[in-house]
Amino acid sequence: MGFIKSQLLKVIEWTDLSKDTIVYRFPMDGRQIMMGSSLTVRESQVAVFVNKGKIADVFQPGKHILTTSNLPFLTKLLSLPYGFKSPFYSEVYFVNTKQFTDQKWGTSNPLTMRDADFGIIRVRAFGKYAFRVSDAAVFLQQLFGTAAEFTTSDINEYLRSILVAGISDTIAQSKISAIDLASNLLEFNKTATAQIGDHFKDLGLELSNLIVENISFPDDVEKAIDQRSSMGVMGSAMDTYVKYQAANAMTEAAKNPNGNNMAGMGVGLGAGVAMAETFRDALKPGSTASAAPAAADAKKQYCTKCGAEIKPGAKFCDECGAKQVTPEGVCPKCGEKIGKDTKFCPNCGAKI
Repeated sequence: MGFIKSQLLKVIEWTDLSKDTIVYRFPMDGRQIMMGSSLTVRESQVAVFVNKGKIADVFQPGKHILTTSNLPFLTKLLSLPYGFKSPFYSEVYFVNTKQFTDQKWGTSNPLTMRDADFGIIRVRAFGKYAFRVSDAAVFLQQLFGTAAEFTTSDINEYLRSILVAGISDTIAQSKISAIDLASNLLEFNKTATAQIGDHFKDLGLELSNLIVENISFPDDVEKAIDQRSSMGVMGSAMDTYVKYQAANAMTEAAKNPNGNNMAGMGVGLGAGVAMAETFRDALKPGSTASAAPAAADAKKQYCTKCGAEIKPGAKFCDECGAKQVTPEGVCPKCGEKIGKDTKFCPNCGAKI
């Protein structure tokens, strides 16, 4: 009788001492479970009973006394009558439902994207993500198998491939430039998390957080970005230089009472200012004699009711006060034409 009692399980519980165990199979060692046994399921755990490879019953956190009433499916499988006290055999799996944070991901190969400024380029990205088991039964059916233990390292590579594929699709659909993408990472994180979350749900998982820490560009693209930044700084410096020269010339002219010298200085100042402005305009990317008026006309916006010219992006007309309705297929911020499924404006980067 002592040997028989030693083969009966009366207490079933699992204390998780690890940080990365997702599923733990309780060691049965040939023993059977006795009706009336105690099952303890701690917070952030669920216990799953499996009979002959088939999921029977799932227990949520709490202390449970095993009877035929709270093992309805298993009781039906074993054909146990109500109140039957004989022991039975079943596998018990504890599934961690806590968040597994600080999971790293990155692109092993560059992602190809079509950029509005630089054409087709390749970008690399990396970051972190967090997930949890949302449906233990689905997770066991889809991914677990029959192993004694299942950790985050067993699934990380697969989840990483899902993340990279989803991020690549999100970038393609957003049609946002690489520079705007790199400067709007928080907004992009939310969009990517929502889009990739459905793929995790199919596995019984929840993508609770996704962080894109960095997006890097090829060396030639980074050089082009640096050049454009230098051009912008140079344009601002040129304006300052012109104002400084003008003030200097006026000061020198005031000191010199000779009218002829003042006239000559005025001519020199005018020529210097004209040359500086010409040089500054020439440094502007894509500047031509007719480009400025054309660009200005393209940015103009008119009231949909009275036809008066209004500020681009204005919600109400200054003349008649009519509310402006943004036409479909047009960015409400800058007026740029956009595609039907565009999520970010390719011109100004505004979220649609």
